[in-house]
Amino acid sequence: MLIVMTSLPNIALAQDAPATPAEQGQPASKTPAPENAKPTTPVKDTSERGSVTNLPLPRFVSLKATEANARRGPSLSHRIDWVFKLRGYPLEVIAEYGHWRRVRDFEDATGWVHYTLISGVRTALVQHETVDLHVRPDPSSRLAAQAEKGAVLRLLECNIDWCKASAGGHKGWLRKTGLWGVDADEILE
Repeated sequence: MLIVMTSLPNIALAQDAPATPAEQGQPASKTPAPENAKPTTPVKDTSERGSVTNLPLPRFVSLKATEANARRGPSLSHRIDWVFKLRGYPLEVIAEYGHWRRVRDFEDATGWVHYTLISGVRTALVQHETVDLHVRPDPSSRLAAQAEKGAVLRLLECNIDWCKASAGGHKGWLRKTGLWGVDADEILE
C-alpha cells in the first residue's frame, strides 16, 4: 500500500502594518476581466452569481501559481495579508471585483487574489488523518493508496458520496467526507 504525502502549503502571514486609508476605501479599478479557466463544476441552481464572470458564488478553484499574495482589498495598493505557496492548493471564490477574486481557504482565511493566479482545475485537501483511496467507489473494493492529512489531490470526478482523485501518480476513489474543496451535493463529471 502506498502513502501519498503532500505537505500543507507554506502560508505566510505578511508583516503587520497599519491599514492605510486607501485600504479601507473603494478599489481603484472596476475593469472586468474574463476568468482564465472555466470550472469543471456544473452550474448550480443559485441566485448568487459573480458580477464579472457570471459564474456561481461561491465556487471552488485552485492556485495556478507557486506563490500568490492574498491582499486586504482588490488592488495592488492593498496590503498583503497572506502568501499562498503551494501550486494546486484548493480555494473557494466568494466574491469578484474587476480582475480580482476574493478567496477563502480551508481555515476560513480570506483575501483578494488576482484572477491570473487561480485556475478552474479542481483539487481538494485531505482533512482526516488518513483516507483510503479504493479502486472503485465501494469501501469493500481493493485499496489503491492512502492519503494523509494535508495532501492535495486532483479531483477527476465526483458522484454524490465519492470522488475519484489522483496525486503522485496514484488514482483512487475516496469518500467526500474526508475532503475540503468539494461540496457535499456536488457532482463532477
